[in-house]
Amino acid sequence: MTAAIDDAIANPAALKRTRRPSRFLAALPSYIQATPLALILGAFLLAPVLMIAAVSFWDYDFARLYPDFILTNYAETLGSWVTWRTYLNTLKYAVIVWALTLFIGFWVAYYLAFHIRTATMQMVLFLVCTVPFLTSNIIRMISWIPVLGRNGLVNTTLIELGIVPAPITWLLYSDFAVVLAMVHLYTLFMVTPIFNTLMRIDRSLVEAARDAGANGWQILCNIILPLAKPGMAIGTIFVVTLVMADFTTVQVMSGGQSASVALMMRNQMSLLQYPAAAANAVVLLVVVLFMVAGILRVVDIRKEL
Repeated sequence: MTAAIDDAIANPAALKRTRRPSRFLAALPSYIQATPLALILGAFLLAPVLMIAAVSFWDYDFARLYPDFILTNYAETLGSWVTWRTYLNTLKYAVIVWALTLFIGFWVAYYLAFHIRTATMQMVLFLVCTVPFLTSNIIRMISWIPVLGRNGLVNTTLIELGIVPAPITWLLYSDFAVVLAMVHLYTLFMVTPIFNTLMRIDRSLVEAARDAGANGWQILCNIILPLAKPGMAIGTIFVVTLVMADFTTVQVMSGGQSASVALMMRNQMSLLQYPAAAANAVVLLVVVLFMVAGILRVVDIRKEL
């Protein structure tokens, strides 16, 4: 026994080699548990992304695709001023919708978390917020047309009240209509993570700040907002990715007068230009990943996951 100990002290590398199998066996159950999820993510997430990336380098004509490795699709995508304007227009929608949903979502979540005392009423009101989302996105989006149209509810009311002499044309089939519909569609994706974060805030911190003489605005700025940042970051990721990938809302609510990257890809696919659409998809994916990475650099959301 003493000789074995002396050998281990004299040759620690040999001791490490003898311990490696035991460490592997100890970690084996974890690898086995993670294997099903890894297979699912690989089959339904990684494999499609790799396929899209591979198709983006193919050649094509009006009839078929030709497996190849060319950079023409990326050159046409990144070298066109139309593409850059479309990306800027999509980013404009993303920024405006993000700002509005963040403002609305935070105050809705704040009211539910701090002004509704009973947990039962909080859940009831939260479910009331989710009721419209039980219907299709397209139905909720199209429901704005009879409200905002030239002969819609808003214009009819304004004319009858004498506020405007003629119908307001920019209410529908405009950027205003696109932003309004997106805010309506995606606000809940901001409310939910912020509400979850606010419910985790220790109420004793608020009481201690109030006992120390802090007013409501100071409590909001110095305690609630800093602690709500992870939920706001998660909601931002949801809203930004949804807006960047939305093409139906842009097409319908703008009346075909505006464009987005997703709508451009949809038009390319309708023309059987799959490699060009795949190149746009890869570029869009890179842009969204950079935006998400920037958000994660500012806010640590691991405590919420």
